[in-house]
Amino acid sequence: MKIGFIGLGNMGNPMAANLSKAGHEVAGFDMVDVDVPGVVMAASGAEAAVGAEIVITMLPNGQILRAVADQILPAMDSGAVWVDCSTVDVDSARAVADQAAQVGVLAVDAPVSGGIGGAAAGTLTFMAGGIEEAFAKAAPLFDIMGQKAVHCGGSGAGQAAKICNNMILGVTMIATCEAFALADKLGLDRQKMFDVVSTSSGYSWTMNAYCPAPGVGPASPADNDYQPGFAAELMLKDLRLSQQAAESSDADTPMGQAATALYEQFVEAENGLGKDFSAMLPRFEKRGRG
Repeated sequence: MKIGFIGLGNMGNPMAANLSKAGHEVAGFDMVDVDVPGVVMAASGAEAAVGAEIVITMLPNGQILRAVADQILPAMDSGAVWVDCSTVDVDSARAVADQAAQVGVLAVDAPVSGGIGGAAAGTLTFMAGGIEEAFAKAAPLFDIMGQKAVHCGGSGAGQAAKICNNMILGVTMIATCEAFALADKLGLDRQKMFDVVSTSSGYSWTMNAYCPAPGVGPASPADNDYQPGFAAELMLKDLRLSQQAAESSDADTPMGQAATALYEQFVEAENGLGKDFSAMLPRFEKRGRG
């Protein structure tokens, strides 16, 4: 299959490499010079899209997504599929899907979960929105780049699923970090805390699989000085998207709103920039009630 891949950063680079390794012909483009094994670099996004059966994008935000749409859609063949794996606002995802439909291109919004490690290992989860025909055409590539793909509904449904999932993730990580900090002040051993909570009603992914306490539970970024597996600033981005979606849909999300404010403070006013999102634990350790 001939594939165009636009956006070859930390996530896009290994995803494109895996497609090439699987035998597909991949033309890539990024705004900076990058080297991706097996990928032939194009001079522009439009050039990468010419003649491609499927174009995949992995971009930073909705504004850039809309700009890329203007560049690549005129170059794409009618009947081709555009799979956007970026995490962006729902409104932008739906807008570019409508724009694609006007020129006969099938659009899928398919943000991912699994991080850089999942991209490299080909174990990502894709949350996809779009018509069934478009999802079916993209499905073989999802199988190469990931371990699971869920068709969530029409255009924008993939972004909606990602935003809701990550709002839960952000809120839960804060609660997990708060609980460890409280346990410390109460004199409770962290390993004992983990042994109880990980097998009780406090069970969660942030406790059991990604524990923010160093030396407790499976290896996590906490055991590597909180070097990011999922950076705090990316969590802040996703939480802001959740609140943008809540505002536009008139949804009451007080916990999501509080988590957004805390990560905003952590990233922009404290030392959270460049740290894993679980580095909230040392933040709470240093703070008192006031």
